[in-house]
Amino acid sequence: MDPAPTSPLARAEHFVWLTARVLEQRRFAYHFLPQRDGLEPAVDAVERALAAYLNDDGGYGHALEPDLRGPVSQPLHTAYALRVLDEIGRCGGQRIERVCRYLTEISTPTGALPALHPSLRGYPAAPWIPVVDDPPSDLLATGPVTGLLHRGGVWHAWLFRATDFCWSAVERLADGAPTHPYEVMAAITFLDCVPDRQRAGAVAERLGARVREQRLVVLDPWDAAGHPVPAGYGPGEHHFAHDFARLPGSVARPWFSDTEMSASLDHLAAAQQEDGGWPINWRQWAPGTALECRPMVTIDALLTLRAYGREID
Repeated sequence: MDPAPTSPLARAEHFVWLTARVLEQRRFAYHFLPQRDGLEPAVDAVERALAAYLNDDGGYGHALEPDLRGPVSQPLHTAYALRVLDEIGRCGGQRIERVCRYLTEISTPTGALPALHPSLRGYPAAPWIPVVDDPPSDLLATGPVTGLLHRGGVWHAWLFRATDFCWSAVERLADGAPTHPYEVMAAITFLDCVPDRQRAGAVAERLGARVREQRLVVLDPWDAAGHPVPAGYGPGEHHFAHDFARLPGSVARPWFSDTEMSASLDHLAAAQQEDGGWPINWRQWAPGTALECRPMVTIDALLTLRAYGREID
């Protein structure tokens, strides 16, 4: 019998093969495993797995983002798809033209995206984002989509108004408007990718100050129990420095001292569970969503640890 895997990466690999969807299995192989004989090239394998979620309208559905079930295309599904395509260097071409047509069709009057499109009505979804007939523009979806399209060098008419919306929304947050961690993360993705780097850096500096003032980040991970949870979040749904500054080059990295970031990374490394996967900290409203989300969170944890030079294998 082979010995039980001991390194964080080996333990995570066992967990991924045991529990993950095909897409996350392919992503894990792309990021962490050398190409193996007889297997499809890693980039093509990821793209083929992602294509299973693509709809005829150019958007993505089929619970690609596990908290939104059902087959219909949704902005948050498309944001995740663009993230995957960005990872493998294929966020461009005719496929993205179709995505942009879909984004144009579902945009709000401001030219931005709703968090949920009304087409989701009738399908199961997480209860904390309501489905409404006339949803407002939301940075939660528009920020990541707009940012990733910019990083991919995409030029499309949809991007102009969406970018203006994102700048306005992020400026409001930087000026002190109440926010929450997931909205801040959407803002960070936009700021990490938007071409105007000088403006992005200046806004990010102000936004980081607001994040600390509003106590949206737990700076001492080993004393998180005494830290307030944002309104509407589940018990223990805390966020740490590594959740905001996922990569050393992020605009959010200067928000935290080296000591604070090191403590956060120590906490992240220690959070790997006995089965090799990392836990999710948000409310589990359906059994399947937790099973599907944990491999996604596990890949993110490994990518962050590796990016900061932590030993994973």
